Amino acid sequence: MDTQTLTKLAKLIRYFILVSTTAAGSGHATSSLSAVELMTMLYFKYLHYDLLHPDNPANDRVIFSKGHASPLFYALYAAAGRLSQEDLLQYRTFGSNLEGHPTSRFLFTEAATGSLGQGLSVGVGEALAFQARISNFKFQISNLQHVYVLLGDGEMAEGEVWEALAWAAHRRLTNLTAVIDVNRLGQSGETMYGHDTEVYRRKLEAFGWGAIVIDGHDFSEIDAAYQKALDYKAGPVAIIAKTVKGRGVSFLEDKNGWHGKALSKEELAKALVELGEVDKKIRGIIAGAEVASSNARVLRSSAIASAPSAQGSHLPKLPALTYDPQNPVATRKAFGNALVRLAQAYPNMVVLDGDVQNSTYTELFAKQFPNRFFECFIAEQNMVGVALGLSRRGWSPWVSTFACFLTRAFDQIRMSAISGATIRFNGSHAGVSIGQDGPSQMGLEDIALFRSVHGSTVLYPADPFATERLVEEMMQRSGISYIRTTRPETPVLYTKDDQFPIGGSRVFDTVSPVMTVVAAGITIHEALKAQKQLRQELISIRVIDCYCVKPIDTATLKKAASETKAIIVVEDHYPEGGLGEAVKSALFSTLDTGNQTIKPDQLIHLAVSKMPRSGKPEELLDFEGIGAKDIMETIKNFLKKG
Repeated sequence: MDTQTLTKLAKLIRYFILVSTTAAGSGHATSSLSAVELMTMLYFKYLHYDLLHPDNPANDRVIFSKGHASPLFYALYAAAGRLSQEDLLQYRTFGSNLEGHPTSRFLFTEAATGSLGQGLSVGVGEALAFQARISNFKFQISNLQHVYVLLGDGEMAEGEVWEALAWAAHRRLTNLTAVIDVNRLGQSGETMYGHDTEVYRRKLEAFGWGAIVIDGHDFSEIDAAYQKALDYKAGPVAIIAKTVKGRGVSFLEDKNGWHGKALSKEELAKALVELGEVDKKIRGIIAGAEVASSNARVLRSSAIASAPSAQGSHLPKLPALTYDPQNPVATRKAFGNALVRLAQAYPNMVVLDGDVQNSTYTELFAKQFPNRFFECFIAEQNMVGVALGLSRRGWSPWVSTFACFLTRAFDQIRMSAISGATIRFNGSHAGVSIGQDGPSQMGLEDIALFRSVHGSTVLYPADPFATERLVEEMMQRSGISYIRTTRPETPVLYTKDDQFPIGGSRVFDTVSPVMTVVAAGITIHEALKAQKQLRQELISIRVIDCYCVKPIDTATLKKAASETKAIIVVEDHYPEGGLGEAVKSALFSTLDTGNQTIKPDQLIHLAVSKMPRSGKPEELLDFEGIGAKDIMETIKNFLKKG
């Protein structure tokens, strides 16, 4: 497309940005105006994308990491004929898919953005997905699909960006281009380096990237930069574009105080006079994906090969489970075994680990399926973003690390949920039961974290059979799911024939129980020790293995509440947001007021209430009051009062 046509399209796109944000009364017009030339050249000269089939795996991909530039994002598709001006005038309204920051409700959004600093990791994951697909399935394609990520200079202060830059260079992702819109101004003032593009160049080159510095409003320089990026074969490339925030409207250009502020109708009229005559009928053409249709079908079918089946459907035939009931097994090891067992049935299953594979036992998967294992090193935020990118391109990612380290990636996890992604997480070394490593390594907030994620599933198995069955269940479940695994070896409780459906629980009952203990994971074993010892004292209790913390088995809990005098919840987690609060929520639902089967003083909660320290697992369980002895004392004290 020639420069004259691109110039006309750029003017039309600026017009769309201005009128849509004014109609909405909000939005980030100035941040959008600065990147107009950069994205106009990309979309209408270099991008290969089938607009009628956004799911076509042969398409290039574009991610707006600076998600607040959504007016530009939507205006590009209007300029391509896929949105009308009427659509744009509904921007940011309740019924519109054109949200303030892009989400998957808009058909062409790769991932939800707006929490700055995350888009590059997603782009790394998508670029990796294209390369991994070819290396694993040996598709013959004319060109490797390219991934472009638009970043703002403000978000270059985010640590995750530099995690992504380092890992992309390590993986030599030659099909990845970052476009950095250096417009000098952030939300409240000047960015860290202002317009000093040389600082960005030196940093990016030090991280192993090719770096090209240009005038971000000069079409000839932009054109040459994209071509150089495509031709560069040593690794990923960053185009560092010096731009002007608010470009095209004199009273907005390079002015502070306009971030996220829409023009009034009077200001819009003034701006449109400056903009001049706009050809509202012109439309740009985006080149189709350069892959033969038959090959594209093969690629498309491979991308959905391991998509989760409809919930409730049967698993494919898997190797049999074998654990010796006489030999204790750590659930973290059973998790590693489960990944290997499922991998043959799910060829698009991949595993990401954060430099703890020999502790999480993902090394078992890595040894047998090296092309489907990705060592992400000690960079958990990037690891989750990469998993999101992989999931968007049809892979089924598992993310594994210590439970405590997932807390630093909470923002990335919640944004993955907003993106509608299916990602499965394992958090090992959970709770004080890890022992001597001390509190910095103890996951004690992780259940609360994952319970709070919209639509999530939270699982906490107590033995190897339960662990493997729940991993199978996770493969059948869409959305964000989490399995909590423990470090120490624990006794085998179940058999290969036992089933663990999502939303269920397992009950260890006795004759005429007077109280119920609800536990999960490591504390199930403590509860069962207490049950055995109390039986010798003629005190009968029921133990519920609440292996599914979310969605919780409300029916079984209410039944226990109606049939026993009290419920004790015991967990190796802080009291806030964990199993205890999940049980309370189930039993004291505001929707069930007047129909409750238990009073508040009949629910007792034992949890990690002191700052942990180094010690043996059994010492720490006793120190926190969540061991078998504490369960027994709590039961006896309650019965004495009763």
